[in-house]
Amino acid sequence: MKRFNIITIFPHIFESYFSESIVGRASAKKLIDIKVKNLRDFTSDKHKTVDDSPFGGGAGMVLKVQPIYDCVGFLKKKIKDKKEKTRVILFSAKGKRYTQSDAKRLAKYENLIMICGRYEGVDERVAKYIADEEISIGDYVLTGGEIPAMIVVDSIARLIPGVLGNDESSRDESHREIGYLEHPQYTRPEIFNDWKVPGVLLSGNHEEIEKWRKENTKSEVKK
Repeated sequence: MKRFNIITIFPHIFESYFSESIVGRASAKKLIDIKVKNLRDFTSDKHKTVDDSPFGGGAGMVLKVQPIYDCVGFLKKKIKDKKEKTRVILFSAKGKRYTQSDAKRLAKYENLIMICGRYEGVDERVAKYIADEEISIGDYVLTGGEIPAMIVVDSIARLIPGVLGNDESSRDESHREIGYLEHPQYTRPEIFNDWKVPGVLLSGNHEEIEKWRKENTKSEVKK
């Protein structure tokens, strides 16, 4: 079973998304296991403080290293089979941009621990000593790492055998290799607002249909 452990200060954000659709069904079938840990449960003061002002001054607050260190340590101790591969991910605007290749690579790990940053950022010692890698989902800034965590879970879960209704769905689709974009898809009705489905797809000629699909895929690498 693939295990996802998400560390956040807003655990309820994930409840709706992870209970619905493909990810929800995969959890119900025990193909994946998603656990969300509240970082505040690993604080050492009565106020459950997870952040503090940055050394050197500046705007915003920074997530402290101690609660994250303790939470990651707790999650690692919970792994019964020490032979299972574990990867600790920190979501960060300065991380490597996430791609389908990363989804395939991370799908090989039995345990993924994901740290969701917030506020002005995370104490750099988390990136340097605790996380195995930093990931960004794009060249823009979000209010936290919760949405990136959902994206990573979703993109990896669908690669696990049995999660999709048809395993072929994940083999012939966009981004299966660098620059590859799947052919256009159509369904009923055949005509809508005078917009017609390409005639070859209605022909029943499977050889011609396959030829059309190959001609309408894109394999060039984006500049």
